[in-house]
Amino acid sequence: MSFDAWVVFAAFWVVFVTTPGPNAVNCITNGMNLGFVRALSGVAAILTQATLFLILSATGVTALLTASPAAFEAARFLAAGFLIYLGLRGWINAGKPAKVADRPATHIFAHAFAVAVINPKSVAGYLAAFSLFVQPDVPIGAQMWVILPTALSLTALSYMGYTALGAGVGRAALGAVFNVWLRRGLAVCFIIYGVLLGSSTAMPGRG
Repeated sequence: MSFDAWVVFAAFWVVFVTTPGPNAVNCITNGMNLGFVRALSGVAAILTQATLFLILSATGVTALLTASPAAFEAARFLAAGFLIYLGLRGWINAGKPAKVADRPATHIFAHAFAVAVINPKSVAGYLAAFSLFVQPDVPIGAQMWVILPTALSLTALSYMGYTALGAGVGRAALGAVFNVWLRRGLAVCFIIYGVLLGSSTAMPGRG
C-alpha cells in the first residue's frame, strides 16, 4: 500500500469508526455506568471483533455472507431483535442504580463483543475497506501489516474517546434526573438502530 493510499484508507477508517452507532452508544453507556477503567473491557471486545472482521475480510469469508441472501436476512433480523432487546432493557433499567459489582469484566466483554458483531455497518464497512483500498497485485499478507495496526489504532482511539465521554457525563450527572433520561435516550438509540436494521431492504453502510 502506497503512502497516498494509506492516507486515504486512514481517513476512511476515521469516518468509519467515529460515526455514532451501536458500538459508540454502548461505550458511552458503559462509561457512564462503570467508569472509564472498568468499561475498557468493552473497548477490548470491539478491538477483538475488529481484528476478526479484518482477517475474515482479507480471506474473503465475509463475502460469503453477502452472497447468500437467506443467510444475510436471517442474520439481519436476529441482529435487529437483539438491538431492540438491549434498548428495551436499557429503558426499563434506566432508573435503577447500575449493578457494577454484578458485571465482571468477562460479562462486559461478551456484551460489547455481541453488539460489535451485529453492528449493522460491520460487514459492509469492512468489505468496502478491502474492496476500495487493497491492491490486487500485492500479496494480502504484506498489506495486512499496514491495514491491521492502522485500523486497530484508530478504532481504539475512537471508542476509548466515547468511553471517556460516557465516564465524564456519568460523573457529572450521577444520581440526577438528567442521568436517568440520558440513559433512556441511549436506550432509544438501540431501539432505533434495531428498527432501522430490521426494516432495511439493503445492507446498511454506516452506523
